[in-house]
Amino acid sequence: MLGLMQSQQLLISSLIDFAERHHGEVEVVSRRVEGDIHRSTYQQIAARSRQVAHALDRWNLGFGDRVATLAWNGYRHLELYFGVSGSGRVIHTLNPRLHPDQIVWIANHAEDQVLCFDLSFLPIVQVVHGRCTTIKHFVVLCDESKLPGDSGIPGLMSYEAWIGTESSAYEWPDFDENCASSMCYTSGTTGNPKAVLYSHRSTVLHGMSGALPDGLNVSARDCILPVVPMFHVNAWGLPYSAVMIGAKLVFPGPAMDGKSIYELMESEKVNFAAGVPTVWQMLLSHMQASNLRFSTLKRTVIGGSACPPTMISSFSDTYGVEVIHAWGMTEMSPLGTVCTLKNKHQALGAQDKLNVRIKQGRSIYGVDMKIVDGEGKELPWDGVTFGDLLVRGPWVIAEYYKGEGGSPLVDGWFPTGDVATIDADGYMQITDRSKDVIKSGGEWISSIDVENIAMAHPAVAMAACIGIKHPKWDERPIIAVMKKQGAEVSREALLAFYEGKTAKWQIPDDVVFVDAIPLGGTGKMQKSKLREMLRDYRLPVA
Repeated sequence: MLGLMQSQQLLISSLIDFAERHHGEVEVVSRRVEGDIHRSTYQQIAARSRQVAHALDRWNLGFGDRVATLAWNGYRHLELYFGVSGSGRVIHTLNPRLHPDQIVWIANHAEDQVLCFDLSFLPIVQVVHGRCTTIKHFVVLCDESKLPGDSGIPGLMSYEAWIGTESSAYEWPDFDENCASSMCYTSGTTGNPKAVLYSHRSTVLHGMSGALPDGLNVSARDCILPVVPMFHVNAWGLPYSAVMIGAKLVFPGPAMDGKSIYELMESEKVNFAAGVPTVWQMLLSHMQASNLRFSTLKRTVIGGSACPPTMISSFSDTYGVEVIHAWGMTEMSPLGTVCTLKNKHQALGAQDKLNVRIKQGRSIYGVDMKIVDGEGKELPWDGVTFGDLLVRGPWVIAEYYKGEGGSPLVDGWFPTGDVATIDADGYMQITDRSKDVIKSGGEWISSIDVENIAMAHPAVAMAACIGIKHPKWDERPIIAVMKKQGAEVSREALLAFYEGKTAKWQIPDDVVFVDAIPLGGTGKMQKSKLREMLRDYRLPVA
């Protein structure tokens, strides 16, 4: 027997329609490439999204055709999110931090038809446009007066001229909610990156679950600053969740330094922000150097890589800001777990609460997970036993675009490549990436644990642990350290800092001081490049 409910497709166009009708007056504030602050509303975003749809129709783009962006977080990028997907095309967010050769490969692989880009990225587009064989139209996200006069890019036009003459009246098409809505490529740390193709259904469900109280807990009472880029897994779904529930959105544009982020937070009364640890490290350094305090910020979600316990403590103890640890992947849209406390944790002392908060958290509704051993046998949730982490759910990948690599699933589960524990309360903690965990004398050492101890030292700005081949123990850990500006610490002092904080055999064999630790396009440490930097390194003789 079927239920007697109305049947309505879960389409991204329904989100912006709802926003326009029910909270159209809510602000969307953007710092633009031009340097000024632009103010818009959901009503205006909705109208201009429909103009985008008309403009794409005029270019005769087919259903499912890809429209690429090279853009910062801003109101025009948000309009493209809805105008492209809402009209049945697929928005493809390119990462401008990639090498031009990678951008060319990805754009051609995706068969992008249109590229919309911020003026900041004109030099990149000038380098790659002639090699992007499927792109027919290039649009600069700017006013007509800012259009470069001699770009060398044929047919280049400004965004405002492109959509400016179009009608804001548009009837969004109705189609199957399982149709593709957006596309993101994996970071491609080994081989070429692979494309993940999200559907309207998966995106709407992900946005709804992400907004829940034990998800990211956002509401119409919030002013949200997504520092995480819109080209990084759709800013973790926050643009969709914010539009859904009517929160004010504040976009940082290209100014991602600590001073600019702090000033924007204060001027717009931001109370919720999201970003990767490297961004928050810059913010905290600026605040500490200038003896500043937050007047409105209450919560920040930190993901992308493990958040050091010292960062959680600094936000909480010094600035009164709750840190929400989260974890996910491009293949998961990306949210998988969020570290919100249960009622039973409220009476815990500060250190015991911190011990919970440093974990990646528990599944949000829609994500199931398990850990398995090398033979695929499910392991217990005891918080001690670790194994390969597998996930499944309605916004978890079933296969990659164009079927590359065959089916990634194992008996219906997606293998994340992470090694983790899960405790009796369902809190998952990443022990390591499977390729980064260090095997020493038949025992496993978590590189993340080694890094977190180093990060607690007051002279350390960033630390990365890698394994080095050892004739007796197979591998031994070393720690690469970037010191804070003006700070000093010796190899001996840092190694002594580990005493009593971990087992002796897990203490690194050496400290290597570096000027910088290589970061990828999403702010994650690139240990493969670090290993290449240290390819001539040899462990000290015992």
